[in-house]
This record gives sequence, C-alpha cells and structure tokens, in this order.
Amino acid sequence: MPAAVMPRLDAAELGRALRAGIHRVLAQQEHLDRINVFPVPDGDTGTNLAITLSAMLAVLKRPPFDHAGRLLTQVADAALDAARGNSGAILAQFFLGLGDRAGHLPELSALEFAEAVQGGASYARDALADPREGTILTVLQDLATELKRLAAGGVDDIRALVRRGLERAERSLEATRDQLEVLHKADVVDAGAAGFVTLLEGVSAYLDSGELDEAEISFGAVPSEPESAGGEASLEQRWCTECMVSGEAIDHRRLREELAPLGSSLVVAGTRRKVRVHMHVNAPRELFRIAAGYGAVSGEKADDMQRQQLATLHAARRRIAIATDSAADIPEAELERLDIHIVPVRLHFGERSFLDKVTLGPEEFYQLLASSPVHPKTSQPPAGDFRRLFEFLSSHYESVLSVNLTGTVSGTRQAAESAASRIAARERVTVIDSLNASAGQGLVVMYAAECVAAGLDAAAVTAAVRAVLARTRTFACLSTLDYAVRGGRVPAIARSVARWLRLSPLLATFPDGRVAIGGTLFGRANLSVKFARFVGRRMDRRRRYRLIVGHGNAPQEGARLLELLTRGRDNIDRAWLVPLGAALGVHGGPGFLVVGLQDYQSPRAPPAGGD
Repeated sequence: MPAAVMPRLDAAELGRALRAGIHRVLAQQEHLDRINVFPVPDGDTGTNLAITLSAMLAVLKRPPFDHAGRLLTQVADAALDAARGNSGAILAQFFLGLGDRAGHLPELSALEFAEAVQGGASYARDALADPREGTILTVLQDLATELKRLAAGGVDDIRALVRRGLERAERSLEATRDQLEVLHKADVVDAGAAGFVTLLEGVSAYLDSGELDEAEISFGAVPSEPESAGGEASLEQRWCTECMVSGEAIDHRRLREELAPLGSSLVVAGTRRKVRVHMHVNAPRELFRIAAGYGAVSGEKADDMQRQQLATLHAARRRIAIATDSAADIPEAELERLDIHIVPVRLHFGERSFLDKVTLGPEEFYQLLASSPVHPKTSQPPAGDFRRLFEFLSSHYESVLSVNLTGTVSGTRQAAESAASRIAARERVTVIDSLNASAGQGLVVMYAAECVAAGLDAAAVTAAVRAVLARTRTFACLSTLDYAVRGGRVPAIARSVARWLRLSPLLATFPDGRVAIGGTLFGRANLSVKFARFVGRRMDRRRRYRLIVGHGNAPQEGARLLELLTRGRDNIDRAWLVPLGAALGVHGGPGFLVVGLQDYQSPRAPPAGGD
C-alpha cells in the first residue's frame, strides 16, 4: 500500500502515473472518436490522442528516471514530434508548459506541481489563434486554478491535490456540454477535454493505489453506440493539415498571423526552434509554403475531413473500410461513391516536397515534370500515415482492408503492414498486395469496395479480392523513355536502341506483381490505335470486362484510346477515363497512357437471412 501522504512527486512515480493515465486514454480511443463533434465532426479525436500519447509512452517505458523535470521535458518533446490533430497539438503544448515551469526540479512539491499545471494551461491557450471556451482549454484552466487554490490553502499531499483537482476537472468537463452549441445539440462533452480528464483519472488512480495495469489493449468488435454523435455537418475547410517547422528563433505570433486567413482551428505549438502547426484549410500547399518561410518543413500531412466525416456516417451500413495509397488511379466519382480512403504518396522535386493528389494535382504535376531541371523522386508513405488512417478507421468499422501498390516496385505495402501490426486493433486490419499499379490497382480497390457494398463479410471480401488479382492487369504505353531514364528506371542505352528502331515499349504487370516490358509497338504514329489493338487482343469476347484508361495530361489521347477500346464491344461492363497521378507518371511523363483491365464478375451478396 502506498504511504498515506505523498509530500513530493519523484520522477519514478511521475513516470508510472503518466503511463497509467495514457493506458486509460488508449482504452477509451473508440469512445472519444465517437463523441468528437468539435471543431468538426470528423471522428478522430481518440485516434489523434492515441498517436500523440503513444509517443510519450515510448519515452516513459525507458526508465530509470531520476529527475522529474527532465522527464517532463522529454515526454513533451516526444508529444510535439508525434502530435496529431487539434487535441494532440494542444496536449503537446500543455506538456511543453509543464516542462518549462518544472524542468529544473528533480521532484515536485504540491505547490510546484500546481504551478507547473498553471504553466501548461497558459501555454496551451497561447498556442491557439482563436481559443474557445467549452473545450479542453477551459478544463485545463479550471484544473490549474483549483490546484493553485488548494496548494496555496495548505494542501501539501500530491495524492489529495490530484484527487481533488480531478473532481474539479470532471465538473468542468460536464459543463462543456452546455458551453458550445454544437456540444449541447449532440448532448456530448468535448472529446479533447474528455481525453485529458481520462488521462488525469488514470494518474490519480495510480497515485492512490500504486497499481499500474499495462495489460495490452485488445479491441473486439466496434461497440454499438452511435457512429458519430454530431451527424453530418457542412465543412468550410476540407483538409486537416499539419507539419513540423524547424528553425532558429521562430516567431510564433507572426506565423499565426500569417496563417490565420487560410482557415480555422489553427494551433502553433512548440518552441522557438521547433513548431508543430495544425490547421483546417482548403489549400494545404499554401500552408506549407508559408511555413517554409520560417524554417525547414517536414512531416507534412493533410487528412481529408470530408472523407472522415462520411466514414463515421457509413460505418454501420458498410462495416468494412477500404483503404489504398495514391498510386491507385481511381475515378473521383467512384472514390466518393464507394467511400475509399487514400494515403498519399510523397513526391520530391529537389527540396520541394508534395503530397500526391493533395498538394500537387495531376495536371500541375505533369507541367512541373516537363519544366523542372530536377527530376522528381517518389517515396512511399511513411508507416505513420497508414497507422493514423488505420487507427481512425478501426475505431469506426469492424474491419479494414488496405489494397496497395505492388510490392515489387515499392515498399508501400510493407509500410502498410508495419503500421497495421502496431495498432491496438491489429487483428481487424488486413493488407493485400494488389500485384498491380495505377489503373489496375484502382480496379482492384474498386472491386474490394463493391464487395463491401454488396454485403460480403470481411473474410468473403478478402477472398474475393485475392481471387480478382489474377484477373486484373495493368498495361502502359511509353511514348518516350526520357523520363524513365532520368529516374534511373531504364538505362540510357535502352532509350538509344528504342529510338534507333523506332520502338515504343509497353510495360505490363505480371501475375507475381512484377512491372516489366510486356511488348513493343513499332513506329511512333497512331500509338493510341496500336495500343488499343494490343490490349484488345488480350480480351475474350465471352467474358465481361471493366477498364480504366489513364493519361498523363493528355486527355484527348486518353479519350481516343478509351473510345477505341470500347467501340463495338458489348462485353464492357463499365469504363472510365482518369488523369494519372505521380506514382507511375513520374516514369512515363506527359502523354503517358495506361490501361487497367479486369475480367469482371459481379460480387455476390449473401443470401437474405443468411449468416
């Protein structure tokens, strides 16, 4: 049993108390996602807090600790690096304030603890361009005021101080239900504030009992509570955008003022040398441009809040979420109709970095590709991007299926698998190699989503998708090898031979996922006609097909190819024309043409009343 009175809080006890609090929040992640209605009902507060706190937990699991102040500084730095979302950034700033006030103290007295919390609350409020009452800021300030009052009034027992502070925080949390109209209408408390109070509950419970329960959290089926407390709302900004800025003497106030006109929910958290920026905007690229004026920008991300909001509304009806990476070229209307979630590939033109199809659209990409003296490089999405998406989706859906770019040309699938293995709901996430790229990958992803819409369960969807892989191919026609040579994918001698022989090589995916030369076209004239014949010879008139034609900023050539492939064929179930993204287009260049071809069989819905 712990001693009756705790006059001072040392580093070891502080670390264990924080671990207890973090585990309690992680166990409540799905609930916090569901009550998230402010500032927008995108259902990710629990996910963002879980990612932020998990980084702190990694630090706290590396004892021994002999200095409480230094421990607070270390966990604050970890929280800042990992902070996600509005709530994560605010929480990171709160811990930065704790560390700033108490960083020099090896142990904390009750009064010193209260003063540190006061500093954290002030730091958190200062980080916001437009602080609102009825949020985590209000709870932090009410807690800080109560702790300071208690400590000044003679309460010198840390346990009693935290216990009574928790009582005040719980009352403050409940009051948020009526402080913001959106919370009152949904009859919920603020999700970010609820997450902080849950953290404090765990801290207090450990201090009182001395028992630290760190059993692995395992999520079963998604609880049957409402998918989203707030329902559908009109979003003024679409993208939840974040980045890290590293520099010297960063002026937080000036950065906030310059960014403020771009959108809402602006948080600028951090130190003079490292800042985490969070904001809801419609133009993520402009935010990153402004941030680059203050230092080196890294960790750019832009989450589509519109898709997140739709996910919270569709979860009960569809039960299974489908995800992929932006290497998949999918018609925009089908993305929306089938509720497909995308993790963007990273794209680098020298020192300039972009998120494929988010901060750099296809048309602008091909224009930049043609004019840039620096050939771009693509990089797989970091595992953290997949983890953030999987955490969010698994808190709303029973299962998640991620269908990714063929593993023979990219580590994207491995990044997705790594992310899936690191989340608490790992047993609910399945990653499949599409064995395809671009339009072919898009067809596989769309088929997976149609299986979900047809009512198949997770096992049946996975089996159906694995079966369709062998019936899906990707073909690409390169009018020039210049871009493939510049990117190092093709030796220069091959380009010289192709020019001399007037050959246009064709790329194709193979059953093992390889992307290699699959044929050649002779001559440079009428490539669309010749390419259509090549693909047409691989179609059986006794079978039905779906196809996607993709073009590298050549819509007329793409439309011509689509017309040639569908003319006179009554066995084409559906066909689409799409602009090609950067993942494959970086090697094909402007004028690049791709065909995704799928031997299509309609997903079969389970019998009515069946299992």
